[in-house]
Amino acid sequence: MRSPLVRLLSIPLAAVLAAGFAAAPPATAEPTKAAESDFDQVQLAKGGDNLGETMGLAVLPDTSVLTTSRSGEIYYTREAGDTRLAATLDTYTHNEEGVQGIAVDPKFRRNNHVFVYYSPALDTPEGDAPGSGTPEDFEKWKGHNRLSRFTFDPEKGTLDTASEKVVLKVPTNRGLCCHMGGQIDFDKHGNLYLSTGDNSNPFESDGYSPIDDSADRNPAYDARRTSGNTNDLRGKLLRIRVKPNGTYSVPKGNLFKQGTAKTKPEIYAMGLRNPFRFRVDEKTGTVWMGEYGPDAAQASERGPSGKVSFLRIAGPGNYGWPFCTGDKLEADSYADWDFATGTAGPKFDCAGGATNDSRHNTGLEKLPPAKPGWLTYDGASVPELGDGSESPMGGPVYHYDPDLKNETKFPESYDEKVFLYEFGRQWIKSVTPGTDGPEKIEDFPWAGFQLMDMEFGPDGSLYVLDYGETWFGKDPEKALYRIDYSPDDKTPVAAVDADKTAAGEGPLEVKFDGTGSADPDGTELSYAWDFDGDGTTDSTEATGSHTYTDDGVYRAILRVTDATGKTGAAGVNITIGNTPPEITFDAPKPGQFMDFGDTVGFDVKVTDAEDAEIDCEKVTVSFALGHDNHAHRMNSANGCTGSIETGLAGGHDTNQDIYGTFIAEYTDNGAGDLPPVTGSSEIELAPKHRQAEFYHDSQGVEVVDADGAEGGKAVGGIGAGDWIAFDPANFAGTDGVSVLAKGAAGGTVEVRSGAPDGPLVAGPIEVPAGGDFAETPAADITDPGGSQAMYLVFGGDGGDLFQLDALTVTGSGAAGKRD
Repeated sequence: MRSPLVRLLSIPLAAVLAAGFAAAPPATAEPTKAAESDFDQVQLAKGGDNLGETMGLAVLPDTSVLTTSRSGEIYYTREAGDTRLAATLDTYTHNEEGVQGIAVDPKFRRNNHVFVYYSPALDTPEGDAPGSGTPEDFEKWKGHNRLSRFTFDPEKGTLDTASEKVVLKVPTNRGLCCHMGGQIDFDKHGNLYLSTGDNSNPFESDGYSPIDDSADRNPAYDARRTSGNTNDLRGKLLRIRVKPNGTYSVPKGNLFKQGTAKTKPEIYAMGLRNPFRFRVDEKTGTVWMGEYGPDAAQASERGPSGKVSFLRIAGPGNYGWPFCTGDKLEADSYADWDFATGTAGPKFDCAGGATNDSRHNTGLEKLPPAKPGWLTYDGASVPELGDGSESPMGGPVYHYDPDLKNETKFPESYDEKVFLYEFGRQWIKSVTPGTDGPEKIEDFPWAGFQLMDMEFGPDGSLYVLDYGETWFGKDPEKALYRIDYSPDDKTPVAAVDADKTAAGEGPLEVKFDGTGSADPDGTELSYAWDFDGDGTTDSTEATGSHTYTDDGVYRAILRVTDATGKTGAAGVNITIGNTPPEITFDAPKPGQFMDFGDTVGFDVKVTDAEDAEIDCEKVTVSFALGHDNHAHRMNSANGCTGSIETGLAGGHDTNQDIYGTFIAEYTDNGAGDLPPVTGSSEIELAPKHRQAEFYHDSQGVEVVDADGAEGGKAVGGIGAGDWIAFDPANFAGTDGVSVLAKGAAGGTVEVRSGAPDGPLVAGPIEVPAGGDFAETPAADITDPGGSQAMYLVFGGDGGDLFQLDALTVTGSGAAGKRD
């Protein structure tokens, strides 16, 4: 399985400048910079059962935290280790829809108001919308997302769903992927900012601009109807002022003056593809935004290669999508592509103001001139940002407060720096901003996985939401952290292991183990267990047990304290009366091979202790297109058995790291007064044609630039006995495998299962010496059975044998007939 790299990034330590001579005016000392070891990453909550599918966070004035889960849950972390369910919203969760952002009203101490942006459950159909048809076919899929205001009760730790006041509706086309946006933030004047995605399907545009307005095509394939439409709220940054009664006004200074024909006055910035994360600098009002870009591997007559940007939005403007992308408006403009004939027309004039002549456009035809990205990157084009997947997240600006009486606040050396972060590359950067680009980019320590959201709290610490290693479900690595400045002592990390966490009825004896807890400073820990969350200490041993008798949801909390008195905590929920559903895939099998566009049959088994019969209509099976370390949920179906068309990969170039994921979910009927519980299961499928450089493990090789290779890269440095591995792989339904390679000395490739010396699946495949990249004849496959890692083991005389570009597996694979 995939295991995203955890990067521990360092900050250089600067010397303190010497003071000036007494006779001269005193010199201002440059603030001492902090070292990586000066920061303390404190775990506040851990695991998908505590956080769901982590999406957004909001820090309350007392530093407790609200977080959202895409599936509808709002969680409240009162303190480290104590996370409770605050509310569940009735939510539509097809593709990427669901609960997105959350924000606290600037006057929260007075009104207890919280804002949430989400996709409400409506009467739109389940499953997938048709890609082609008539206007009547598409009409039923029209829905909306809501910006709503709720009242939160800090004493009870609950969000009152009955208090919902719908502030703003953003119309959407449902049933097709992607791009919801969904971040909420406020400026110092109390204006609310909301980001919205282009709500357009990118997967049949070959990684370029989705502008297909063919007469029988679903409008969701044309982003000119949203991002490029001055009369639509999607693909935008909206700015409004919410009134006490829940209505809103539009502040002066937005992109279009109120009353301008064919425009929406709420628009502050337009021409955005998927502005997933942004933060407003509370001091200057500047918006720092991460703008996800398209995915073409290389430029062509259609337009530029895929690139992404951090945007510095200091005023209203148009950022060009879907007519251009990136920081070079002329070079990064797209051609007016004819999807019917496959021919390129003239390029759009983004710099001068593109013309939107889409039949779906309801706004101005002549658009405002586009603005370039502030920091644009593609691959390793910006060395300080590394390499890998491209998923920029706009973060907060830190403002040092000398009057804040908190020893763990960030030091003055970070004053006025913006904290940018990357979901897939898994880093945080401290950036000194300039008007036209960064003046300095510095590493910041992060020990976690995929960064989902962050903001500075009123205590001067940085709060970070970690999405974990997987997507669309409950992952034990999902977490909520607080990063403190603490150069002397670090907070211990509590770890709770329970041998069971749920039962249909009591009594249930649960054995708890806290021996996985640790202190980064190496001091001895003391333990305090609160087995039922009533605030009392039930045990002071590293391990313990407790018997639960009555139905209910209990919170068992372990607090560990080090020799200096610092305390870390972790908790686990114990449920008596409702056992979570268990889901397994009988088909397809993990690692089976597939082509995008295949129809793959599925067969899932669902068991639930309380539901005597499983209603298979409540079982949802979804296919997601995996891309590097994130995925886009595409098609879905309801039932325990059935089939799903996986869809085309046109939105992501097949020369990139793409693969398939199947997710099955079932929500039970609850039990008595206990709420329903959702169970899920996920498996990964392997593409039949795969680029070799995206291996999961290796020995002795390196990724090299290679002329003539697909995507321009290949595996090189190959010597006898070296290998690469992909995990998982299942050869059921396959019959042959070939490789695309270019020989130097030449050599062989053996395909083995489970280990470099595991059972031989195919080969040896001969790679001749010399020549250009060429496909070898296919070698027959002998299926060893089961799902294990696939090893490509290289043989020959000496080193520098050949370069390996790709491998291709033939046969029906996951699309084949099931037993």
